[in-house]
Amino acid sequence: MSTITHSSRINNQQHPFHLVKPSPWPILVAFSLVNCLLFSVLWIHEYNISSCLFLKVLPFGFLWFFFGFISWLWDIIIEATFEGHHTFAVQKGLRLGFVLFIVSEIIFFFSFFWAFFHSSVSPSIWIGAVWPPLGIQTIYPWGLPLLNTAILLSSGVTVTWAHKAIATRRYTNVTETDKRNAYNARAEVIKALTATILLGAFFTSIQLFEYQHSAFAINDGIYGSVFFMLTGFHGFHVLVGTIFLVVCLFRHLAYHFTRDHHLGLEIAIWYWHFVDVVWIFLFIFVYVWGS
Repeated sequence: MSTITHSSRINNQQHPFHLVKPSPWPILVAFSLVNCLLFSVLWIHEYNISSCLFLKVLPFGFLWFFFGFISWLWDIIIEATFEGHHTFAVQKGLRLGFVLFIVSEIIFFFSFFWAFFHSSVSPSIWIGAVWPPLGIQTIYPWGLPLLNTAILLSSGVTVTWAHKAIATRRYTNVTETDKRNAYNARAEVIKALTATILLGAFFTSIQLFEYQHSAFAINDGIYGSVFFMLTGFHGFHVLVGTIFLVVCLFRHLAYHFTRDHHLGLEIAIWYWHFVDVVWIFLFIFVYVWGS
């Protein structure tokens, strides 16, 4: 009896969907995240910290998380780029899944905005029945926050430029003009992604500078808690989006993307636009109206 190999099963596959192979990375990432969460909370609350090994165990949790996540991402890149499993039907499902992820992120930020509006529209007598609370020196919105707004909105323009360039790039070149246009489009994607990454790094640097020179901290009542939770989580999303775009830039340099198959870059661009929209709400309501 002849043995049916994995490659022959792929060739004989009669449907456009991807049957994912067993992988250890999801469960490794899940357990490492639980470890990071548990020991981080115990460390923050100084739970018997003098007689435990929190600071020795916690780095291993982050190490296993990054190892599992990068390995998982690399497997996905292999499936999409080298094995050709990401058909149009698979891409449609992945787009839908990422849309649902964006919806969950909207709900996540909505909860913090709810806390902000609940405290600001009807301030408690314990904070002086005013908003901002008594003793809080808010950040001037028309300084660094306005500069960061201009930077992030500019990054939205550059990342759209990258998407436009790769969506119109042709790989089936017939004439020298087509070849020259394809080369120019590739160069445009590189320039646009590089500009977006630099703008994202500038945004993060300015926000860190703003945090260092803030007159209040996260433990300064409800205002400090909500302000730093909202802006801090948004800053974390900017950092993740920047790393996402860096990966896409290296993949583009390695010729992983084509005009019809650039789902990784497309998802990164969606994520970046989501970050832009959240910041607009943050700037208008938290920095301007909330001050």
